[in-house]
Amino acid sequence: MQSIQSVLTEEVQAGRELVAYIGRKLFERNLTDACGGNISLRVGDVFCMSPTLAGHLRQWQLDPEDVLVVNKDREILVGEGTLTREIAVHFGLHENYSEYGTGVIHCHPRNLMVFACANMEMPPIMEATRKFGVTPVIEYAPAHSPKLGKRIVATMKGRESRIAKHAAGTIAPWHGLFLMGKHLEAAFDAVERLDTNAYVMMMSQHLGASPMLKEEAQQMEDAIANFKED
Repeated sequence: MQSIQSVLTEEVQAGRELVAYIGRKLFERNLTDACGGNISLRVGDVFCMSPTLAGHLRQWQLDPEDVLVVNKDREILVGEGTLTREIAVHFGLHENYSEYGTGVIHCHPRNLMVFACANMEMPPIMEATRKFGVTPVIEYAPAHSPKLGKRIVATMKGRESRIAKHAAGTIAPWHGLFLMGKHLEAAFDAVERLDTNAYVMMMSQHLGASPMLKEEAQQMEDAIANFKED
C-alpha cells in the first residue's frame, strides 16, 4: 500500500477539491439531489471519488478531505467512507475509455429525470446539445448490479469522439443520468446542457410545438446547414 504522502500529490489534492466543488454545484443547480449521485475523476493512476451517501448524509457539502482517493484495484488509499454501489459504472468507463476522458458524473437532474422515469431516450433539440447526439436509455438494471456498469459502458462504444470533444451521457431508466466527459468541468457542463434540453422539450409543448420538437429540430438542422455569411 502506498503511503499517504506519496499519494497526495498536488494534482491529486486539486482533484479532491474539484470533486467536492462540482458536487456542491450539482446540488445547488438541481442537477442532483439528496437521494444520491456520485462523481469520479482520474488523476494519473488514482481516482478521486465522492463517498457513498454524499447527498443523504452531507447534502453534497463535501470538503476536499471527504473525497476518497482510490487505486485501480478499488482500494481506498486516502479518506474515510465507502465506495458507491455504482462503482462498476465508474470503473467500467475509466477502464474502457480512459484515453478519451477523465471525469464521470452520475446524477439525478430534475428535468432529465422525467425522461428517465418515462424510460425514453432524449434527442438534442438545442444548438448547444447537438454535439452530444441522442442520449440513449439502457435496459433496466438496479444500481448495485454489475449489469448496470456493463450496459452503461456498452452505450459509449461508438461515441468515443463525443467524449474526447466534450462528453457523452446515457439515461438509466427510473434512475438518472451517467455521463463521461473529457474532464470533470466538461462533464458538469454537459449535465447542465442536457438538463436544459429536457426542460425545453417539456415546456415547448405549452407553445404548441411538435411532439419531441421533431419539426423544430429539423428546422434547426436546415438553418445550420444553409447558413452563409454575408
